[in-house]
Formats: sequence, C-alpha cells, structure tokens
Amino acid sequence: MEELIRKAEEMGINVEDVLIALISKNDPKEEVRLRLEVARKYMAECDKYLKEGDPVQASEKAYKVAEELVKALAEKFNLEEYQKALREGRWYVYSLGSAAAKLSQMLGNWVIDGWDSAYALHVWGFHEAKWTINDILSRVERVRKMLEESEKVLNT
Repeated sequence: MEELIRKAEEMGINVEDVLIALISKNDPKEEVRLRLEVARKYMAECDKYLKEGDPVQASEKAYKVAEELVKALAEKFNLEEYQKALREGRWYVYSLGSAAAKLSQMLGNWVIDGWDSAYALHVWGFHEAKWTINDILSRVERVRKMLEESEKVLNT
C-alpha cells in the first residue's frame, strides 16, 4: 500500500484529494467537512513535532493545514480556482495562492497571512530545512489563527 501511495505521489497525484473527492461525490458539503477534519489532524501533528523539536516536519504539517483550509474555503465559496481544480483533477500551488488572495478580500487578512506564512514554512522550513523551531513559531501561530477563523466560516 505504501508503495502504491508513493508512486501516485511521484506522479503528482494527491492521494488525500482523490479520496476526499470520491467520498464526497454524492454530498459536496462532505468535502468541506473532511478537509476541515484533515486540517485539524495536521495541526495536531504540527504541535506534536513542535514539542519534539522537529521544525522540518512541523513546518510541513502547518503548510498542509493551510492547503486544506484554502481548498475547503474555495469550495464553500465556489471560487474559479476550485472549479479549475475540479476540471483538471488537481490543485496547483499558484491556484492556492490566487484563491487565498480572493478569500482574503472576502473574509479578511487572516487568510492571506495564514497562507503566506504556510508557504514560507513549506519552502524554508521544510524543503530547504533552514529554520529552527524559534524561526517557525510565529508563522505556525498565523496558520493556527487561519484554522480558528476558518472553523467559524466553515461551520456556519
């Protein structure tokens, strides 16, 4: 099973996206609920890695929180980026950034603050592995605020 998932990811297939889409096919509201649940799971994992002193994994989990939240919010508001992801069968990072900018105009700066912090964590905390726990803490907190605010929006 792990090899199957690894091969799919090497091909650019986001396994979680595929599973969420299949599970929620008959109930679009289910996709938003599942993405919020996944975001909460990633936030808990981020907190675990912070406590363990692992800035690389904490950074990537925080990024995954923001990624899931942008996708859920984009679906809730039926943004053009969401429609494009449906047509193309995947999300692109530039589309997530575009959706975050639009959502920020609709909902407040907490969206773009969370997304921009998460993207910086993804690049400098995870891929480049240049940041320490102290370097990532304030950005993780912006992502946490994004989760808290998103819960208010997505649960109404």
